Amino acid sequence: AKLGAHVAALGMRFYTGSSFPPEYRNNVFIAEHGSWNRSSKVGYRVVRVVLDAAGNVTKQEPFAQGWLQGERAWGRPADVLVAPDGSLLVSDDLAGAVYRIHYTGK
Repeated sequence: AKLGAHVAALGMRFYTGSSFPPEYRNNVFIAEHGSWNRSSKVGYRVVRVVLDAAGNVTKQEPFAQGWLQGERAWGRPADVLVAPDGSLLVSDDLAGAVYRIHYTGK
């Protein structure tokens, strides 16, 4: 996947849970910790990468974002983990938090 320079992709996991819709299974979730020394900051989000049966990237999109407001970051995603209930846990080493993202339906 083409993530861009300086996004600092620190953690990634294949989604193996069953609480998100079926099209999310076996997708890759990547925690972009974010740049720190660029004139225009990038990253600071979680990206979803969709793969085909052969493992090729077919789509890539932001999944969770908002930690970067303009040029000011209030959080930095460091890793992702699939919880036993199928939710996605995102660690943030700037805010000192772990966020739980769960699917509740449409």
